[in-house]
Amino acid sequence: MLPNINISLSKAIHAVGLKKLATAKEGLLYEGQTMSGSTNVTQDLGGIRTLRFGKQGTRQSVVKMGDLDYLGLPYAKSAMIGLAFTEQLDRILVLGVGAGNIPMFLRKHYSDAQIDVIDIDPQIIGLAKQYFNFVEDDLLHAYAQDGRAFIENVQKPYDLIFLDAYTAAGIPKHLATKDFLLSLKKALKPSGAIVANIWSTPKVNPLYRSMLRTYQEAFHEVYILRVPTAGNKIVIALPQLRGLPLNSIVQRAEQISAQKRLPFDLSQVLQPGLIKLIDLQEKPVLLDDDL
Repeated sequence: MLPNINISLSKAIHAVGLKKLATAKEGLLYEGQTMSGSTNVTQDLGGIRTLRFGKQGTRQSVVKMGDLDYLGLPYAKSAMIGLAFTEQLDRILVLGVGAGNIPMFLRKHYSDAQIDVIDIDPQIIGLAKQYFNFVEDDLLHAYAQDGRAFIENVQKPYDLIFLDAYTAAGIPKHLATKDFLLSLKKALKPSGAIVANIWSTPKVNPLYRSMLRTYQEAFHEVYILRVPTAGNKIVIALPQLRGLPLNSIVQRAEQISAQKRLPFDLSQVLQPGLIKLIDLQEKPVLLDDDL
């Protein structure tokens, strides 16, 4: 059973610019083959650039050039709720670069944090640098490496880990097993949090509920946040039981919005509903042995 935690907030979130992106004519900036197959970069009449796997594929990232605050896809904005589940952010890890908008947003607002970005495909990292806003610096580093291999060799744990690794076929299965999630847990500080973007539409991701069950097996406390106007769900996994009251999450989100001068009220991403995962015993746990 997944009991909904009611949240009383004033406004629903609106996806900024997405309607315009969907209707404006897009020009092709790049088309080629990557590890995810056919990959293209387009730009619409408003200057919004999109990364897709496949000519008619799902948008992987949407970026407004020169604007690091722009999180064009609803899930990217919702994923920032992970900031409210951590007290200190000195080290951040992002698995899956896409167009680099999540790490660059974090770079702008957490300028003193060490940010590591991992992607198995060096071509995608190159595209993020050439066609989008992604830039490495002294505290932001990109590594062309399999995310699991990187995680299994982490020596210094992170405060916050974003898991946003997708191919054209979805989340790589070796990044969804209990074995991997336990390694992920070891790479995290006890006070830290995992934030994972998971597609929840059954036809697209038939393993969705098994993925949730697997998170439940690996972590002590798991939350799910519904993403508005999309089939994504944001999973927040904690390595220790904290029993966080809902009002403390809301208050922390409001504080972060003010302190970091975020371009949106972080507490409003809770509007669609935050769910604490209680029991999915009927679903199988995903294991390496089953791959």
